[in-house]
Amino acid sequence: MPRHFELELDQLRTMLIRMGSLVEEQIDCAVRAMAESDVALARLVIERDKKVDEFDNAIDQHCMRVFALTQPVAIDLRLLMAALKINNELERIGDIAVNLAERVEPLLPYAGFVKKTPLREMATAAREMVKDSIDSFVNNDPELAKKILISDDAIDSFDRETFNLMIKKMKESPENVEPAAHMMILSRHIERLADHATNIAEDVIFLVNAKIIKHHAYASDSP
Repeated sequence: MPRHFELELDQLRTMLIRMGSLVEEQIDCAVRAMAESDVALARLVIERDKKVDEFDNAIDQHCMRVFALTQPVAIDLRLLMAALKINNELERIGDIAVNLAERVEPLLPYAGFVKKTPLREMATAAREMVKDSIDSFVNNDPELAKKILISDDAIDSFDRETFNLMIKKMKESPENVEPAAHMMILSRHIERLADHATNIAEDVIFLVNAKIIKHHAYASDSP
């Protein structure tokens, strides 16, 4: 049973890493599609979302099977708990990739407008947070995870900056209302993307250090 249990956990980690790789690629393609106004690439992201959902279901079922057939304790129990939470965050990141991709075609007539906003820089920063959060899990690296928590503040600033800029653009001209509305929605999606990356980072710290981190509590020594 111990050997079988180890194999089950190894398989679980492998599945999570594969899902993380797919989700990271989805976000990368969605961000590139936005930056390059590439409708074909955006459609590819939307089509591949089914694979993300398949991984989500498979990982959930795998965790439930391990819980049902074994009695995990300590680090093994933390891995299972973290796996369920990370899987959920990855599935939501995959959904956000689709949300970003779905805005590419409606924004085609406003490419010049989009380039004058901080959206591309914001999306790139959030994409790096997703990549680092997945890397922190793959490498059991809580220090990298802590850096992600700090990065989230920058994305929040981008979101506020974009919101204020879009309000200003709307006031300047009625023609700006439609693209500005799209941009505000995109900005909020990207802000949520960073939140999910942050949640994964918190789960990695819990997994490796057995410490529950919420609301940037890492900055404090208090329990």
